[in-house]
Amino acid sequence: MAAGFSLRRSQPVPALNLTVEEYEHDSGARHFHLANDCDENVFMVAVRTVPGDSRGVAHILEHTALCGSEKFPVRDPFFTMIRRSLNTFMNAFTTSDCTAYPFASQNRKDYFNLMEVYLDAVFFSRLDPLDFAQEGHRVEFESPGDPSSPLVFKGVVYNEMKGDSSSPISRLYHAVQAELYPTSTYHFNSGGDPRDIPDLSYEELLQFYRTHYHPSNAVFMTFGDISAVDQQEKIAEFGLNRLKPSEVPEIRVKSEQRFQEPVSAETHYPVDDEDLSGKTHIVLAWLLGLNTDLKMLLKGHLLTDVLLDTSASPLRHALEKTDLAAGVSPLCGFEEDHREMNFMVGVEGSESRHAQAVETLILETLARVVEEGVPLERLEAVLHQLELSQREIGGDGMPYGLQLIFGCMSAAIHRGDPIALLDIDQVLAELREEIREPGFVSALIQELLLDNPHRVRVVMGPSQTYAQELLQEEQRKLDTLKASMSVAERQQVVDQAEALTRRQDAVENLEVLPKVSALDIPASKHFPEVQVSDDRGPALCSMAAGTNGLSYHQVVRPLSQLSAEHMELLPIYTQIVTEVGSAGRDYMETQQLQHSYTGGISCFAALRSDLVDNQQFSGYMTFSSRTLNPKSADMLKLVAETSGSARFDEPARIRELIQRLALSRTSNIASNGHQFAMLAASRRFRAVTALSDHLSGIPGIIRLQRLADALDDSEACGHLADRFRALHLLLSYPAPNILLISDDEHLPV
Repeated sequence: MAAGFSLRRSQPVPALNLTVEEYEHDSGARHFHLANDCDENVFMVAVRTVPGDSRGVAHILEHTALCGSEKFPVRDPFFTMIRRSLNTFMNAFTTSDCTAYPFASQNRKDYFNLMEVYLDAVFFSRLDPLDFAQEGHRVEFESPGDPSSPLVFKGVVYNEMKGDSSSPISRLYHAVQAELYPTSTYHFNSGGDPRDIPDLSYEELLQFYRTHYHPSNAVFMTFGDISAVDQQEKIAEFGLNRLKPSEVPEIRVKSEQRFQEPVSAETHYPVDDEDLSGKTHIVLAWLLGLNTDLKMLLKGHLLTDVLLDTSASPLRHALEKTDLAAGVSPLCGFEEDHREMNFMVGVEGSESRHAQAVETLILETLARVVEEGVPLERLEAVLHQLELSQREIGGDGMPYGLQLIFGCMSAAIHRGDPIALLDIDQVLAELREEIREPGFVSALIQELLLDNPHRVRVVMGPSQTYAQELLQEEQRKLDTLKASMSVAERQQVVDQAEALTRRQDAVENLEVLPKVSALDIPASKHFPEVQVSDDRGPALCSMAAGTNGLSYHQVVRPLSQLSAEHMELLPIYTQIVTEVGSAGRDYMETQQLQHSYTGGISCFAALRSDLVDNQQFSGYMTFSSRTLNPKSADMLKLVAETSGSARFDEPARIRELIQRLALSRTSNIASNGHQFAMLAASRRFRAVTALSDHLSGIPGIIRLQRLADALDDSEACGHLADRFRALHLLLSYPAPNILLISDDEHLPV
């Protein structure tokens, strides 16, 4: 026993080249250590947070806990440590049923520095009332020192969730969850509904902290080459040894009460457009089984991939081809993070009057798949995708170890077996045998969907008045509150605003926080060796790496001199070139081959400023894919065919792809407004940012929408196909460079 931790079990996971060790602390805390030889160590402490309303208590507490602690009483230790650290990842987030605080570092001293700050923040947060006002919500006078001016709501979380609620897809998601989970915590918006956030009191925040932020309700997860014993000694020193035993109720998500028959609901979202036609979302959702059941979880993934993964999948194909809507809903798919999982499918760009017809289309398509079945090779391709996702070592957006932790943390939060979610080879082997049974998928669809009465249909239509109604409701609350205030209470609002300003302006002693210095950084670092060969055609760059049995290929070409017309077409080309046919095949056959041999093929163009003259730039285009090693040759052939001989002679497919892309990019403007604003603001500084804004910013979306609107004309659609063929020919001309990364034995000799 180390530092109060007892080893419960240790299990190797050969497919991931690691061993998972499970420990239990005297306090009831659990620690799962993913031990391997990776020097990028990852730490996460998570607490189960199960709110019973939409006032955002868990989200506000996440923010407030990071505003100073017992040992580090500074205003913002979290962001200050970003500048005093060598971290490769730092963040905190609130989900529907837990709050997690993860970080990663490749430096041992830095790693334990961050651990000390994080554990002090989680278990010894000072939770100052001013931090609650700053991060959560407060009222201020429009002129902070003038009590005669109007009241306004303020607060970081309050404003963040107002932004979130402006996204139609976010509103739709919360509406579906509220209907699908009427009695459990998922019914509520854990981030907080702006209409409810102002009702949360500071005292209620403190009570939630006392009952939820305790070791008995905590899960520690670590990854890397620092031993579990070394980690536990620090966890105990920085946190657990300083805490007194406390009797707190067990926190868990209760099971949902199951429907006896499907239900329907309607809601709306605000729009500014005068034309409301073609702006309705229609989604069906089913409640499934527990996410702690590994086989059920994998069956859910298999079912989703069979029905929805590509344009060749039967349910996606039906929804893409229907005249009832403009496209498939972004919410389509399988959600495994909730204790009881769910499956969603639907459309966007429809009309409310089509709701029953869309539901009938979905159910009839499912019934047809049940009757006709699914070819065995299609099911084998789906299991190939599952194995590929299990083995893949990511890292583009976050450390690989953190991806593994995220993949199994839900089971730990719900007191299941996270090790089982990492070691899936045995269950995959069982599924490979089960799919050979006739009617396997048909029985699955019948059981989980067609015979499942716990189904909801949510119709979300546009409203020109809803935004104004929300503003009026908010104003009435503020007017009523101000009218009820005494002179003393109004002065308290003025005083609080002044106190917040003084607090923000105060100079703090940041030296109480740990840091690393230049002496703590190694003088050198080993990088894998890259082999370059160009004696047999295109230049081949290959690199050996531990890839868990995967091969990665990229075909990279420099961008030739393109006309302004071709350059404007480039961002659309890169989005659709992997979705059309290739090498004489139509798009459906190509999609099926991609699913069988690859983890998907992507295409992107990148522009880079010159190192000497920032007004000059160059560009390149990349086709990228990955697969399991035995299918590497098939994948490389398919990538080469896509990059060299894509087909642009299926006008209906091109029209469908562009209209879907236009709908998606337009609907995402609200949630990505800050990125568009930054791009527009930077356009005057460099030629490359000016071009990026023109191609991918708001001007590019406007052109895309106009292009999509014009494609109902068959002549215009044919002309566009000709333009794509001409651009494809130009882009195919420069000799490519090929990049290959794989295990050493799978590299060319």
